[in-house]
Amino acid sequence: MSGIPDVRDGLTHEERVVLWLLHVIQRERGGRNVPTAMLWGRVCEHFYISPEELSAMLARLGARGPATHDTRADEPAP
Repeated sequence: MSGIPDVRDGLTHEERVVLWLLHVIQRERGGRNVPTAMLWGRVCEHFYISPEELSAMLARLGARGPATHDTRADEPAP
């Protein structure tokens, strides 16, 4: 049942959990980018998803940066 998109916005329960956790972690990090591995660990506390499936979901949701992500964005400003 949880794989069925909600009629209100088209999100599945799993997608909603991922977006909620992404929001929570981003707030904890002071608005900085959230490493996928950190998000994956938190998501797996709610349901299992492979790292590849999570990456695909993030890409579908538009919550994933380009493949050539600039890692300097995760570093604090001087």
